[in-house]
Amino acid sequence: MTPSRTALLLIAHGSRRPEANADLEFVAAAMRDRGRYPVVRVAYLELAEPGIEAGGAACAADGATDVILLPYFLSPGVHVTDDLTEARDKLADRFPGVRFVLAEPLGRHPLLLDVVAARAAEAGGGR
Repeated sequence: MTPSRTALLLIAHGSRRPEANADLEFVAAAMRDRGRYPVVRVAYLELAEPGIEAGGAACAADGATDVILLPYFLSPGVHVTDDLTEARDKLADRFPGVRFVLAEPLGRHPLLLDVVAARAAEAGGGR
């Protein structure tokens, strides 16, 4: 029996501005450094490469048995509920030996409140 190998595929909307896409690369590098996932890759819904299907294929090529598709989105809008679900289903059909799981978007995670408070404080809020 082959041991499981879980990949993390971080998915953002994508931008024509490389500096905007660099934020996701930064998060991916930090997640790699943490060492929990043997494979950490990025993908974009549109406007940047690699696309989601290419990102999922790269995870499979890296030997992933499980791929967590993590939407780097704040809310479960159309992109998350429809587009990413469709992408997950296509990847599962293309790679039947790999389990693709769509995680929840970042939106209502309690730690985001700390981020919002920190950003407000940095801007001089609450004086």
